[in-house]
Amino acid sequence: MPKIHREPAIGPFRADQLREGDRYELSNGHPLYCAPARREHAAPNLIGAAVIDSDPAVEWAGVDAGFTPAPGTLRAPDVAVAAPGGVDEAGWIPGAPPLAIEYAGRGQDPADLKVKIAELLAAGTRYVWVVGVQGPRRVEVHEAGQPPRLVGAGEVLAAPGILRNPVPVEALYDRAAGHRATLRNLLQREGYDSLEAVRKEGREEGLQEGLAAAVLALLQGRGVPVDTMLETRVRACREPATLRRWLLRAAQVERGEQLFDAQ
Repeated sequence: MPKIHREPAIGPFRADQLREGDRYELSNGHPLYCAPARREHAAPNLIGAAVIDSDPAVEWAGVDAGFTPAPGTLRAPDVAVAAPGGVDEAGWIPGAPPLAIEYAGRGQDPADLKVKIAELLAAGTRYVWVVGVQGPRRVEVHEAGQPPRLVGAGEVLAAPGILRNPVPVEALYDRAAGHRATLRNLLQREGYDSLEAVRKEGREEGLQEGLAAAVLALLQGRGVPVDTMLETRVRACREPATLRRWLLRAAQVERGEQLFDAQ
């Protein structure tokens, strides 16, 4: 979110004087205008937000969410992770987000971004990731008490205790990479390790359904009556080995219930 102009002295404004939708942040009591985002900024912002919000460990994430660690400070990272609940009287989120992501491009004031990072870290933010949307695609990682470091394309970012999964750098700005990371996260939320696990389950279910249909078709083809109870039991079976055993017996039995006799 591009910002301009900052005064060094303590300003007169407080976070509770700003309303949702006002295009300002506050730094030390001074308002900082937040300009509308260009496409180069807005599109990656959406991509990264989806990846972060879908991570299985994240209970709450937001875009441009307002955090107020002090009465004269109101900061809204492009993407942020925070604990659910907890708002002050003005509706802002107290404290600072454990993970904040900023997209830096044209119009970004480097000096103000530096101040914003320092304010967030001082207020308790554990990680600030600054994603460059111009020039070499890389992420500048800031942690309290540590020198900034650069993470480039082909590498991954980690936020232990905040995110379960590492985030490929490309997933914060490239649409295809972001979709892959988001899909991985959503599948994990549903109990699958990966897309391959879903495909494997589908293949297994297809095999089971095929074996069950073969058992029933063989019985019917031999003139063995198949009632609703028998059909339901056969189709409900999820063990391929059992279905294969029933298929062999279906070629021999005279009554349907004999299919299930102990051998």
